[in-house]
Amino acid sequence: MAVPKRKVSKARRDKRRSNVWKLEAPNLSKCPQCGELKMPHRVCSNCGFYKGREIIKVEA
Repeated sequence: MAVPKRKVSKARRDKRRSNVWKLEAPNLSKCPQCGELKMPHRVCSNCGFYKGREIIKVEA
């Protein structure tokens, strides 16, 4: 049966429990066509453009 050989220090315990490993919110960039916020390297869901070209036809 596994039993700890030594007491885990408060620093080590708290480091493990800290929020260091939590994910951050994704960065958003501005669409050059419509100015809507979008995720980088993705097609804009508002206008359907990516890198200056229309990829998806979006009905207005």
